[in-house]
Amino acid sequence: MAGGASVFGTRVNRVEDRRLLTSGGVYVDDLRVPELVGAAYVTFVRSPVAHAVITGIDTSRAAAHPGVVAVYTAADLTDIPPPQPFQQPENGGGFFAEPLLAGEKVRFVGEPVAVVLTDGLYEGQDAADLVDVAYEQLPAVVGPAQAMLDDTLLFEEAGTNVADHRNRDTYDDAVFADADVVVEREIVNQRVACVPMECRATAAAFDGTRLTVWHSSQNAQRCRGTLAASLGISPDAIRVVVPDVGGGFGAKIGIDRDSIVVAWAAWKSRSAVRWAESRAENLVAMTQGRAQLNRVKLGGRRDGTITAYRLDVVQDAGAYPRTGTLAPVTCTMAPGVYDIPHVQTGFRVVLTNATPVNKYRGAGRPEATAAIERAVDLFAAEIGMDPAEVRRRNVIAADAFPFRTRTGVRYDSGAYEAALDKVLKAADYPRLRAEQAARRANGCVRLLGIGICVYVEMTGGGGETAKVIVDGKGQATVLTGSSAQGQGHHTAWSVLVEAELGIPMDLITVVHGDTDLIPKGVGTYSSRSLQLGGSAVLKAAADVRNQARRHAADLLGVREPDVVLNPGSGTWHPADSPDRSLTWAQLVKHAETDLSADVEFASDQPTFPFGAHLSVVEVDTGTGLTTPLRHITLDDAGPILTPVLAEGQRHGGIAQGIAQALYEEVRLAEDGSPLNATLAQYGTVAAADLPDFELESGETPTDVNPLGVKGVGESGTIGATPAVQNAVVDALAHLGVRHIDLPLTPGRVWAAIRDAGAARRSRR
Repeated sequence: MAGGASVFGTRVNRVEDRRLLTSGGVYVDDLRVPELVGAAYVTFVRSPVAHAVITGIDTSRAAAHPGVVAVYTAADLTDIPPPQPFQQPENGGGFFAEPLLAGEKVRFVGEPVAVVLTDGLYEGQDAADLVDVAYEQLPAVVGPAQAMLDDTLLFEEAGTNVADHRNRDTYDDAVFADADVVVEREIVNQRVACVPMECRATAAAFDGTRLTVWHSSQNAQRCRGTLAASLGISPDAIRVVVPDVGGGFGAKIGIDRDSIVVAWAAWKSRSAVRWAESRAENLVAMTQGRAQLNRVKLGGRRDGTITAYRLDVVQDAGAYPRTGTLAPVTCTMAPGVYDIPHVQTGFRVVLTNATPVNKYRGAGRPEATAAIERAVDLFAAEIGMDPAEVRRRNVIAADAFPFRTRTGVRYDSGAYEAALDKVLKAADYPRLRAEQAARRANGCVRLLGIGICVYVEMTGGGGETAKVIVDGKGQATVLTGSSAQGQGHHTAWSVLVEAELGIPMDLITVVHGDTDLIPKGVGTYSSRSLQLGGSAVLKAAADVRNQARRHAADLLGVREPDVVLNPGSGTWHPADSPDRSLTWAQLVKHAETDLSADVEFASDQPTFPFGAHLSVVEVDTGTGLTTPLRHITLDDAGPILTPVLAEGQRHGGIAQGIAQALYEEVRLAEDGSPLNATLAQYGTVAAADLPDFELESGETPTDVNPLGVKGVGESGTIGATPAVQNAVVDALAHLGVRHIDLPLTPGRVWAAIRDAGAARRSRR
C-alpha cells in the first residue's frame, strides 16, 4: 500500500448503500432502456408432471390468442447447435444432454416445454394455458436410493441413472481393523431451494447485427461464452450486461437453459423480449442445492484418536447433471480439519425426476463438513468423551502447515485448535455443560443442547481481471471481472484504490458486469472476489502508481526514488519538499492521456479458510420445537479488509446454515410433484427465528495472494448447519437419541424422542 500504510480493519460505510436505500437498485425487471421499448414478454409453458413422454404439442389456440407475438417449441430450435451431453470421461460416456425446450420427454415438474411471446405481461399466462401438451406419464424416480435401483431410467439409452462414479472400488476395510470403535451412519444432506430475493430474470434485444442480453448473473463473461456456444454465433456479436443482482448463492453462475431460450427468442424474432420468473416458477425451475446421501464410517481408539475415515457420497443431480464438481469437492474436503491417517472416499452421481442440482453457497464443502462433524460426534458419544476434547486431540497442529491432506490438497495455513478454544471460552463452555446437566436432573421439558463444528473450506483458485484508470479530473475508475450480488465489491475495491493511490473513495467509480467494457473476467462465486479480484485491483493500482511516479519525477525535476505519494491528500511531492506537490489531474495532463493499467491476477492454488461454531439450542421435548439461543463463531479468512463487509457475509452465511438445519427442505411426492413449492410452505428463515450472532475474530494470513486474504462468503453456512444439528442431538443424547436427519423440524425431533423412548422401554 502507498506509504506502507495498512487499511486493513478500517471501518467504512458501504458506498453502495446510499443508492440502494434511496433510489433503489436497478434489476433486470426494472430496466427501461431504449433497446427494450416495446419488448415482448416471455412466458414459459412448464411441465406439470415429473416424468412423461410428450406425445403431442398443439400451439394453435395460443398463437391465435389476442396479443400473442409468437409461440415456440423445441421444433423451432433446429437453427442452433444441439445440446451437448454430460461428459464423463472416466466412465466412458456421453449421455444426459439437457435440451433448451423439452420436445420428446419431460424429466421434472417445471421443465420448459414451450415459450410464448406476448405484447403485454398479463396476456402471457393466459396464452400459455392454451398450449395443449399431451403427456404419457411414466413412473417417477424420487430420491437417490430409488435412482440407484435403475428400475426406471431417465435416459433409456444410457442404461443407468448413474451419470458418474469414482473410486468406490478402492475401499479397503483393513484400515479399520485396528480401531477400538467403529461408527457408521447414513447421513442425509437434504435438497434445498436457493430462494434469492430476485428470481431469475433476462431481457434481450437484437438489432439485426448484435444481440444484447441483460441478465441477472454472477458472471457476464461466462454468460457470453455460453450464449455464443448455444446459439452458434460469434462472441463478438453478443453483449451481456449484468445490472444489480438480488442474490445469487451459486444458482446464478453463468446462464441456464431458460435464459438462453429468452436470448434465442430475441435473436429468432429479430426484436426485444424480456422475462422475469415468478416465485412459483423459481421454486421448481431454478437449480437447487445440496441433495446428498452420504455414508460415513469412522474408526478410532478409546483415547479419542481417529485412525480411519470413509465417506461414500451419492449426489442427487436431479433430472440433468448440470455440474460434475459437487461430489468430487465433497470427497476432496472429506477429512475436514482432522489429521486422519487413513481416508477413503468415493461417489456416485445419480439422476432423479427433480429440479437439477447445481452449486449453492458452499457447493460441496458444506456437505463434507456436515458428514465428518456428525461422524466425530457419533464417535465421541460411542467412547463417552466430550466432543470438544475429541476434536482437540485430532485437529491438524498449527505448526504442520502447509499441510497436505490424505485426499491430496494443500491446506495453506490454519490454527484449528486455537479457533476451537477461543469459541469455547467465549461461550463459557463449562457453564453451559453445567446448565445442561441441571436441566436434565430437574426433569425440565426444555432441554439444552450444545453443538460444536470445527471446519475448513476451500475458496478461490484461478484468476481475475481488473483495470484501473485515472482521468484528467483526478478521478479513478475500476473495471473489474468480479461481479457483485450484494457483497460490497464497490466498497472494497474503492478502499484498495484509495489506499494505493490516495484518491478519495467518493472519487472512485467501480464498474462490473458489461462484456463490452470488460471482455475478459471470471466473476464471483466460491468466495473468490477479494483474494483474486481484489488482488487484481491492487496490482493494477500499483501499476498506475508506478506510471504516475515517472511523470511526477519529470515534472518535479527529481529522481523517481525521491518522489513520494502522500496517501492522505493524494498528492505527489519530493521527499524533502512536501510543499512542492502535484495532483493526479496535473500528472494526467502531463501524460496527455489517462493513466491506466489492465491486469490479470492468477493464483496457483485455492485458499482454505477455517473456523469453529458453537450452537446453543433449547429443545422442547413435548413438541419437538427447537429454539436457537446462542450462536458463537470464529470464521478465520485471513486479514479483514473491511469489517462491515466481512461481518455481513458471516451473518448471512450463518443464517442460511441455521435455516438448513432447522427449516429448509424441498419435499416431493411419490410421483415427483413438489409438496412445498410456495413461500407459504417452504421453510425460509426470518430474522425473528434467529439469535444474535456472537462473532469472534481470527486473522490467519495465507501466502497464496499479496493481500494474504481468504474467502469468507460461505464460511458461516458451512459451520452453522452441523453445529446446530449436533446441538439438537446433544440435547436429547441422554434419552437415547443418536442422530436425526436434517431438517430438524418439530415433527422429526418429536418422532426421534418417541422412538428413543420406545427403544428404552423395549429393553426393560
